[in-house]
Amino acid sequence: MNVVGMIPARMGSSRFPGKPLAALMGIPMIEHVYKRCALSDQLSEVYVATCDQEIFDVVQAFGGKAVMTDDRHERASDRIAEAAGEADADVYVMIQSDEPLTMPAMIDAAVGPLIEGADVACVNLTKRIVDEAEFHNPDTIKVAMDADRNAIYMSRQPIPSHEKLAFDDISAFKQVCIIPFTRASLALYTELAPTPLEIAESIDMLRFIENGYKVHMVETEFDTHAVDRPGDLEWVAELIRNDPLVHEYMA
Repeated sequence: MNVVGMIPARMGSSRFPGKPLAALMGIPMIEHVYKRCALSDQLSEVYVATCDQEIFDVVQAFGGKAVMTDDRHERASDRIAEAAGEADADVYVMIQSDEPLTMPAMIDAAVGPLIEGADVACVNLTKRIVDEAEFHNPDTIKVAMDADRNAIYMSRQPIPSHEKLAFDDISAFKQVCIIPFTRASLALYTELAPTPLEIAESIDMLRFIENGYKVHMVETEFDTHAVDRPGDLEWVAELIRNDPLVHEYMA
């Protein structure tokens, strides 16, 4: 089975313009993400899907592969669906460009159910939320799951409610944005119209959930930290500086 990594990236983030090219340890954040993904045993190739020439040029300069896409995509999933036309694969793994602490083992775990033939539209990683501040942070996408670990709903608001229980007494989980699609499910995603909850929450996966398709969640123990805003950069820079994986691609 051929599995390809796709990293959607654009300069026009409303919370942090130019974010993919922000420097971490002297190199652009997109380079960290790309090179960490390339260490995955499951991925045959990695591409950056972008609508910005600046990002395209930077990726090519460090030896990566990039695909130019339309600048009108509202959802990262639609962007990688367009870019998938440049790479023939059975599974396309979307990895967010603002996750510079992505571990290759996370990608390998997320791809597992699709390799095993699970009857789901796509897979997402999920991680238990242990910090109450993160639970209330709208930049963190929370997820509620059924007994089979399929997503019931995703929200930027705190779910489930802990009005009647203490935070430590609820099971709170977040979406970790490593999302494998089969070729067929990625094509299906683009055929479906954007849905009301997807638009309200600005969460890609709600398009599948609202249409009755399964989004299967795989729990990870790796605790990554996205760079959502400029203020996150210094904190994540310190974490990555102490991450042993960084020495495998910055030697």
